[in-house]
Amino acid sequence: MNFNRKEQHITLEGKQYSREAIQQLSASVTAETPPMMAELYAFLNEWFDDSPTMVVHTSGSTGTPKELTVRKEQMMQSARMTCEALQLAEGDTALLCMSLQYIAGKMMVVRALVAGLNLIVRAPSGHPLADVKEKIRFAAMVPLQVYNTLDTPEELKRLRRIDTLIIGGGMINPHYWVKLRSLPGKVYATYGMTETLSHIALCRLSGPATDGLTYYPLPGVTPSTLPDKSLVIEAPLVCDEILYTNDIVSIDEDGGFLILGRRDNIINSGGIKIQPEMLEGWLQSTLPMPFVITSVPHERLGEAAVLLVEGVVDIASIRKLVNTCISKRHKFGNLIVPVKKIPLTGNGKIDRVACRELACSLLVEEATGN
Repeated sequence: MNFNRKEQHITLEGKQYSREAIQQLSASVTAETPPMMAELYAFLNEWFDDSPTMVVHTSGSTGTPKELTVRKEQMMQSARMTCEALQLAEGDTALLCMSLQYIAGKMMVVRALVAGLNLIVRAPSGHPLADVKEKIRFAAMVPLQVYNTLDTPEELKRLRRIDTLIIGGGMINPHYWVKLRSLPGKVYATYGMTETLSHIALCRLSGPATDGLTYYPLPGVTPSTLPDKSLVIEAPLVCDEILYTNDIVSIDEDGGFLILGRRDNIINSGGIKIQPEMLEGWLQSTLPMPFVITSVPHERLGEAAVLLVEGVVDIASIRKLVNTCISKRHKFGNLIVPVKKIPLTGNGKIDRVACRELACSLLVEEATGN
């Protein structure tokens, strides 16, 4: 692997480009240059400059998006950890189909730089394999991209040829996990965040000998918990400080951990603490449409849980389905609200803040008759 930025090169679609060549490409960008390629050249130009750091942005899926200044050396260490864990080697073909605005897309490029991967570039879309003819050794996608691919026969054929696929950015729908489990390649869900420079743990989804729930940390990463079971991450190669997260987990004796939900998402409804992610997990095999559990202020309970469901639905039928798999103390009463679209962030994660705001506004409209 190459950790000297001055000597690194990038291979795009089989053609190798030096630092100087990238600078020329970046300078020659015009209005006719495909936006994805213009973004890639700009990122590479910044990567090859003399600064040891760069600014990255969080997705905003759990709060207000923010800027972080990170060291390029740490980004290379993150790339090394992934490439070693997944046994990626020089010349392997990798698919970049995620936005370069976020850390997941940036780290795909850094892995290619460090390990000498051949990068196939496609603009972010819901169907990343629509026009990919090459055999892909390694790809990273968000759940929605994977779901669309699994549901499109021609794209599914291409997915089955991918040796290693990592999926980040959200919980995997059990309906699709069954399909992922049967893929011939290695498929992993990832755990990580911008602060850890992409993932620091992997959960195997494919193959018969996996539960599809337990995440195992990469070498050099030590997970632990506080008394409230919130996850603490020590990963000195990629993060200078110990990271205290809002994720509630259960850690096994072998170091693997199970994610139960987020502390800041807990809904306190009449003294009953509801973990929305846990309920969503129960419902995912029952409800056929996109949905999310959020909350609204409630005069008597403090907070009330709300189920947002996407599309035109029969609320009575939805309530029957919900009641079959959720205990009495977690029932939603009348607070099942259909919406045109579940709010997502720019990189495809559920926007929990926007969901809560949407639920509040819709219920106010319903109450006032507007």
